[in-house]
Parts: sequence; structure tokens; C-alpha cells
Amino acid sequence: MMRQTFLYLSHNKGLRRWMETSRLAAGLTGRFVAGNTLEAAMGVCGRLHGEHLLSTIDHLGENVTTAAEAVEFRRSIEDVYHSIAASALPHTVSIKLTQLGLDLSTELCRTNTDILARMAAEQGSRLEIDMESHEYVDRTLAITADMHAQYGRVRCVLQAYLHRTEDDVKQVNRLRIPVRLCKGAYNEPASVAFPSKASVDANYLKLTRMLVSEGSFPAFATHDPKMIEGALDAVAKAGRKPGDFEFQMLYGVRRDLQSKLAAKGYGVRLYVPYGNAWYPYFMRRLAERPANVFFLAKNLLRA
Repeated sequence: MMRQTFLYLSHNKGLRRWMETSRLAAGLTGRFVAGNTLEAAMGVCGRLHGEHLLSTIDHLGENVTTAAEAVEFRRSIEDVYHSIAASALPHTVSIKLTQLGLDLSTELCRTNTDILARMAAEQGSRLEIDMESHEYVDRTLAITADMHAQYGRVRCVLQAYLHRTEDDVKQVNRLRIPVRLCKGAYNEPASVAFPSKASVDANYLKLTRMLVSEGSFPAFATHDPKMIEGALDAVAKAGRKPGDFEFQMLYGVRRDLQSKLAAKGYGVRLYVPYGNAWYPYFMRRLAERPANVFFLAKNLLRA
């Protein structure tokens, strides 16, 4: 019930406008969002690198409504790559294709994505293409496959709560496209997604074993110790080394676990978001994990 409530609130436009302009709210989101500017995000990523944690940078925003907005987003992400090159640090960039015009035109989105994938390849970085709700999966995978075939420096995100994802894993493994496996954060109907946490967890572990045995440099995006133990067990049984995969987590979530894994020599890459359009992202984070709600409530009381 809590998850559905927060996902409902994430679509409340009036509350979103108030939250994104509230000084109080901005202070509370600082644990999960690096700041409003690219400079703030780069500062956070530099600090994390000093703690032996990798970063993927996300300029927050989704579902643009004009071609001009899509181009503006693309240019802002080009700026991220320029900043990464200047830093000489191994950051990557995460995008949502609806930032680049996927709702408007597949070709518009493909053109914008091509520019970014080429930049990633030229810099030896990576373009991590996030997955959105189930309606976008086919188009997202098609564009990802095109970018991989041309440039090779992309990673796609797949969501374990969707029934179709086992077939998608088989497809991207054949194409040798790296995968970031997550559980999924959108409110999907039971017709396309597993309804219970237990079934999602079981599928996550099944897909993890497939990626370890057949995938190309997979990333396991989870804060769940059981999923992490499952990944490490699959890695051990397959004889994989720490450099053959990485874990990914969200900035500000389970910092204790991030540090422990990094201290053991595993690659841990944090998803570091920045920008003004943080409200939908923030509400999905609250929906995902009750502990995040308690953190927010504690800080509200302090305020």
C-alpha cells in the first residue's frame, strides 16, 4: 500500500511543483540527489572516487514534450561528458530515452542518443540507458542494440519484475550487450509484472545466474543483501573474478553496504542524480524502501 501511495503522489503535479521549489524539501533530498547543478554532481562524484566508489551521473528529467526540450537535454548530457573528460575519472552517464524525445519520435530519440553514444565511445566511457515503464521496453532495447552495434560502449537496464525480462536477457546476452539488472521501480499491472516481492526476488536471482554465466560485464543494481549474496554465490560457482562484474546502488542508500563491498575489492558504482526535476525520482526512492521513509520522517521532525 505504501508503494502505491508514493507512486500515486509522484504523478501529483501540484505537489510536484511545490516540492521542487521548496527550500525545506531541497534540504531533505540532499541525501539522494547530488544537487541542482552539474558542478555539484561532479563534486559528489569526485568525493565518492576518493572513497573507492564509482559513479554514473544522471541529469534528472523524463518525458519531454517538444523536440527543442529533447535537444536541450542532449546538450546538457554532452556537458556531462565534457566534465567527465576534464576530470579524467571513470564516471559513466545514465539517461532515460524519454529525455531525448522517445515520446515524440523514435528517430529523434535515436539521433540524440547516437551523439551521446559516440561521445561515450570516444572517451572510453559508457552510456547507460535506463529502462522506464513496460510500454518503452521494445523501443529502448532496439535503440540500445543499434548503439551497441555502432559504438559498443552502452549498457542497458533490465527490470526483474517484468515477466518478459528472461527473454530479454537471453537476447542481450546473444548480442553481448552489458546489462544493469534492477528489480524495477514503476507501478506496473500484474499482467506484465510479478505481483509479489518473493516472486520478483526469485526472478532476480534467476536472471543474475544467467547474466553471470552468459552475460558481458553485468551490473547488479540492488541494496538487498540476499540479492547481493546470490550474485556473489553465482560468481563464485562460475569462477568469475571481481573485475568481471560490478554492483550498482543509489547515491545515499545503504552507504554502509556500499563501503563494505568496496572494501572487499568489488566494483561499486553509485547512481548519482542531479538537477531540478528530482521529484518523480525521489518519490520512487521512497516507494522502493521503507527505511527511506523513516529517514525522511526523522529529518522532517528535526526541521
